[in-house]
Amino acid sequence: MSEQRQILLVPHTGRESNIVAAARTAELAAAAGISVRVLFPQNPDALDAHPQLADLPRVKHGPEAARDCELVLVLGGDGTFLRAADIARAQDVPVLGINLGHVGFLAEWEADSLDQAIQYVIDREYRVVDRMTIDAVILNDRSEEIGRGWALNEVSVENVNRRGVLDAILEVDQRPVSSFGCDGVLIATPTGSTAYSFSAGGPVLWPQLDAILVVPNNAHALFTKPLIVAPSSRVAVESLATTSAAVAVMDGHRVVDMPPGSRIEVVRGERPVRWVRLDDRPFTDRLVSKLRLPVSGWRGPAPI
Repeated sequence: MSEQRQILLVPHTGRESNIVAAARTAELAAAAGISVRVLFPQNPDALDAHPQLADLPRVKHGPEAARDCELVLVLGGDGTFLRAADIARAQDVPVLGINLGHVGFLAEWEADSLDQAIQYVIDREYRVVDRMTIDAVILNDRSEEIGRGWALNEVSVENVNRRGVLDAILEVDQRPVSSFGCDGVLIATPTGSTAYSFSAGGPVLWPQLDAILVVPNNAHALFTKPLIVAPSSRVAVESLATTSAAVAVMDGHRVVDMPPGSRIEVVRGERPVRWVRLDDRPFTDRLVSKLRLPVSGWRGPAPI
């Protein structure tokens, strides 16, 4: 007899429609003999009102939450996905996002096709690809480690003092590139190129690329253009001892303090995030759809 299939359900419980979607997911999975556990939400009462969710085992956010699970299923937006990716990566299990938010760039599927997506999971008609991550270590002015972390999207070095600028020096492969005053510096993956770094003026990178993207954020200098460096490169940002404190924010929710004179070093992550794909649509289609880009008048390639 085969082992019991299990999935971890990570719903955003801020809206009633999201809870209904989570209940429908649990119902479909249970009918197919798949065991479901749910990540303990911030408002547990939201689950208790639905019979399909009230009696599900609940686990807290942590490295053991997805143990023995086939995959982590996310119902929400990009913020929910990034938190769930932390859980999935800890157990090296794939993560699937169903968009219940706004843009939902990280989601593989949309809410209006929820039943179809769950059927793909039930039938195991999905494939898994690896998405590059980055690892970061933060050192104080005595070169002592004061923190570390990882990111799927980006590491954002941010000035704490909004009344002034952060005096920073950018380094690539142990050589200085430029110094400038700024609001911060973004160091992103191809996956993260459509997130914060895109808003800061960075380019879009196709997720099949292996590269590290560096985007100065509101820098006051002549050379502040984004840089795309090799995945084997080591990117560092140092702050001057005379400047204000900063923070390193990883994927928007893991934070490490950076006192004046500290340094952050970023390299390609040792462990990728395993990503569930349900179809073979190219990234180009996702980009056009999510950003609502105008493509009217396109004729396409000539027939062969």
